[in-house]
Amino acid sequence: MKPALLATILGTVCLSAVAQVALKIGTRALSSSAGKDLPAVLLSVASSPFIWLGLGIYGASVLAWLWVLSKTDVSVAYPFVGISFVLTAVMGAVLLHENVSVLRIVGTALVIFGCILIAKSA
Repeated sequence: MKPALLATILGTVCLSAVAQVALKIGTRALSSSAGKDLPAVLLSVASSPFIWLGLGIYGASVLAWLWVLSKTDVSVAYPFVGISFVLTAVMGAVLLHENVSVLRIVGTALVIFGCILIAKSA
């Protein structure tokens, strides 16, 4: 696999993980909207800058992903999306103080191992 392609795949995956965390932070508005009607909840979420940031980052990652798909087989590129699970779990633990169990760590290690095998086969 060419270094530029691998870098773009990894960059796209990183953008996706960052977008997830931004969206999670943006949904905190939902907890303060408990008991409100649906339009009030939607307005609360839609007015969150983190929701808009997350959506913007997703948009950028989609554009980069389209380039990736034009340069390689989807069967090679798509398994790297698993790395976003790893990054999201790490960011969730570090930035959002979420619990990460031993089973999650083992599963994450298996995802990393699988991505390494796929990269070597390309």
